[in-house]
Amino acid sequence: MIASGFSGWSESLKQEFRDNAYNRVIGSTVLSETDRVRVWHIEVPPGERLPAHRHDLDYFWTALRDGVSVQHVDDGTTRRVSYRAGDTRHFVFRDGAYLLHDLVNDGDTPLEFLTVEHLD
Repeated sequence: MIASGFSGWSESLKQEFRDNAYNRVIGSTVLSETDRVRVWHIEVPPGERLPAHRHDLDYFWTALRDGVSVQHVDDGTTRRVSYRAGDTRHFVFRDGAYLLHDLVNDGDTPLEFLTVEHLD
């Protein structure tokens, strides 16, 4: 974690989080969807960002390239995360839990992920 309490957040970033509180567009492109899963491709060029979006379905992501991000989370934290190609992380949400965050590419190579949401 590099900051908390909304430190360094602009008013426009705070407003984006309010506006996108239920934005479920979590990636760049939907590659496949069935009644059980939705597969997203995410690519964020250096210096660019994926806007605030909400995860409330169980999901996992796999990094396709090495990279570094800065993420703002709706609880006011900001964290820097490093990825290695092949890294995978699983998330499970119960009882109304969710994750609302953005994804800023803080490196000099594109960030690229495959993300699979479990729809059932």
